[in-house]
Amino acid sequence: MTDNVTIIKLTAAETAAKIASGELTAVEVTEAHLARIEAVDEKVHAFLHVDREGALAQARAVDEKRAKGEKLGPLAGVPLALKDIFTTEGIPTTVGSKILEGWIPPYDATVTKKLKAADVVILGKTNMDEFAMGSSTENSAYGPTGNPWDLTKIPGGSGGGSSAALASFQAPLAIGTDTGGSIRQPAAVTGTVGVKPTYGAVSRYGMVAFSSSLDQGGPCARTVLDAALLHEVIAGHDPLDSTSIDAPVPPVVEAARNGSVAGMRVGVVKQFRGEGYQAGVIQRFDESVALLKELGAEIVELDCPSFDLALSAYYLIAPSECSSNLARFDGLRYGLRTGDDGTHSAEEVTSLTREAGFGPEVKRRIMLGTYALSSGYYDAYYGSAQKVRTLITRDFEKSFEQVDVIVSPTTPTTAFPIGERADDPMAMYLADLCTIPTNLAGNAAMSLPCGLAPEDNLPVGLQIIAPALKDDRLYKVGAAVEAAFVERWGHPLIEEAPSL
Repeated sequence: MTDNVTIIKLTAAETAAKIASGELTAVEVTEAHLARIEAVDEKVHAFLHVDREGALAQARAVDEKRAKGEKLGPLAGVPLALKDIFTTEGIPTTVGSKILEGWIPPYDATVTKKLKAADVVILGKTNMDEFAMGSSTENSAYGPTGNPWDLTKIPGGSGGGSSAALASFQAPLAIGTDTGGSIRQPAAVTGTVGVKPTYGAVSRYGMVAFSSSLDQGGPCARTVLDAALLHEVIAGHDPLDSTSIDAPVPPVVEAARNGSVAGMRVGVVKQFRGEGYQAGVIQRFDESVALLKELGAEIVELDCPSFDLALSAYYLIAPSECSSNLARFDGLRYGLRTGDDGTHSAEEVTSLTREAGFGPEVKRRIMLGTYALSSGYYDAYYGSAQKVRTLITRDFEKSFEQVDVIVSPTTPTTAFPIGERADDPMAMYLADLCTIPTNLAGNAAMSLPCGLAPEDNLPVGLQIIAPALKDDRLYKVGAAVEAAFVERWGHPLIEEAPSL
């Protein structure tokens, strides 16, 4: 019998292989992770809801399939932590907000359906910044999540619950969403792998909308191969999502199994460094670039001047779209309802509900977006931001005529202390400086660990960016870099994370 500590340290690929061979049962694996959640999540607070009975029922179904000789999928029986932005039939979905506290959806998101169809065991729903608005998971209405490397530090955001669940070995797989970096930035600061697929590659049906032209679900894992296996499960065309791309899923698993950068042209953008970047982050990034060259890549310097405007454009476009999307939360149709005592009009109930249900950051962005879209200001603000978005897309297009992928630091700094930027929105927004251009252009991007910053011994992320629908390039390069790191240091970086 394999002990729980050994089980939770397995990769998703290893776990699936052991379940398929009968060396482990899906129930054993699920129970080991549920025990880990029970042991450490009081400190980490990665989960908002743990579906113990549901997870064990899914695991038993996998074991029954195997006993009958039925073919199991590549991730059958592997546990997963699901960001609480995806609807789950019969299980609460709060989006980290009081306005949906206690809401139980009557349907599954497409991503949820795909996970269940692949026999992935959903352990529960993870903590997040309210409506995915934030870079630290401090904006959750249910309290912050801690970074397993140092519980006084943030685990990134908005998907800090998912990244923390991985880094604390509460789950080998997780799902996040990325509007301006909310998969990649948490991956970077927790020493894990996070991928933002090409916009439209993963269905948004049943994913509660923040900014519809930017939001994208994606895989989170502790290794590049595990992320690729999960990517293949959740990606694909969905007729229920009007923005879904009707195109084949790129061969991401094959790329992850055959990582190489030999002969590839790798771009380094000069705008992704300078003032505000931590010295240790730049040091590890420069070492990664040197490693890529050593592995056979050609390094090409790129100039993308419009990237300097990306942060400003994003914080006009995203709030504008959020102000429209969040109008549906009116206290009348579902979720929280305040003031419905017979003395208030429908408009007053809506106002009181929003006042009580939305947190400060959500209110700030709704107000910014409403102002940017208002008569007389639309062209000056929202219209101008969309023009900048076009310039950023063109800079990427020109760059990808010269290179196969682009690399950069994922974040300018390592994980910062919880509370340090809570009262300084601009400092918080700067955490997404390197990730936002990709969302505006719709390209694919990955963050993977590239070492620890010498000044604080916290993880640093390397970002890899590929053209739209070329997601397999992320895995090809990421797997090569990961293998070189493992060979050099003898183990994955995540093994250095402190035990809880």
